[in-house]
Amino acid sequence: MLIKLFTDAATRYETGASAAGVVAVLDGQQHQFSVFLGDHLTNHEAEFLAAIRGFEFLHEHAAFDDTIFFYTDSRLVSDSLGKDYTGHYATLLAQLTTVTAPFKLIITQWVPEKSNQGAHRLALQALPKR
Repeated sequence: MLIKLFTDAATRYETGASAAGVVAVLDGQQHQFSVFLGDHLTNHEAEFLAAIRGFEFLHEHAAFDDTIFFYTDSRLVSDSLGKDYTGHYATLLAQLTTVTAPFKLIITQWVPEKSNQGAHRLALQALPKR
């Protein structure tokens, strides 16, 4: 099966409150969810955590031999996955690599923010109104 996974994060810079939005399209069905990630995070950390939450969802709803098209508007996440390297977020990249490892084929693509609005809106919805 061909799966499309879109993830995004939103962070309130004053407090570091962060949330993730995930949109997954499996077998023609769209699944959406958002989750509050916590306080005192940078947006980069939140982007990694959003991707991790998205792949955790796929662990429960997809087969490991499915082809995953993963879309993110975070160049850091996209580049880090492609190179299997990041200077400052090695622990988060290791977590992301662990949740992606069982899948046979993942095609990661950076997309501009305007092409990731569904996940972005979901992330904003999960942010506390502080």
